[in-house]
Amino acid sequence: MGFIEGVEERCLPIRKAILEHPFVVGIGQGDLDVERFRYYVAQDYVYLIDYARVLALGAARAPELEVMSWFAGLLDETLNTEMELHRGYCAQFGISREELEATRPAPTTVAYTSYLLRVASQGSLGELAASLLPCQWGYWEIGEHLARRGAPAHAPLYAEWVGMYSSDEFRDLALHLRTLTDSLGSIASPAEQAAMEAAYVTSLRLEYQFWDMAWRLEEWPV
Repeated sequence: MGFIEGVEERCLPIRKAILEHPFVVGIGQGDLDVERFRYYVAQDYVYLIDYARVLALGAARAPELEVMSWFAGLLDETLNTEMELHRGYCAQFGISREELEATRPAPTTVAYTSYLLRVASQGSLGELAASLLPCQWGYWEIGEHLARRGAPAHAPLYAEWVGMYSSDEFRDLALHLRTLTDSLGSIASPAEQAAMEAAYVTSLRLEYQFWDMAWRLEEWPV
């Protein structure tokens, strides 16, 4: 069993909780309340801004040109393609670019992006890769899980979301990061492996919290 496979197996209860969360189930069934989804895509846009900063740090800290190139390529794709696609997708839900730019990060969004930025600036490259994997591989896992059950044809915008994250293109992207994380973990010391697993678990828990935040329409209490 490889390093990351072992980590994923130990985290199976959290991964199952994500797949069974009512927000994720609602996307798959096509009956998720649209206001919850509008909230989610706006917060996801805010998340992507700091996610791009994390990728920039990954490129800066990569010891090899190949890894540096991969992080830089994903950064370019995120800033110049994915975010524009995200804006276009949000427009179909009646969310303007101005509304997206004015979105106030919710507490969970702040917690998640702050954690990723701390790991990217203070942790090892292995910890950085491990902290990003629950988002990248997790979205493909959700998309593939929902696609196997059948995308909701009666809810085309949700079906589009499922199709995007279950696509071969997204799987290849996620698989590249998973392979990198596994490779870094396989040569790491026991202490570094423990730090990488801790980073993975924390991000995985924050992934669950992100879905739950959208389900609850989380707001700052004061």
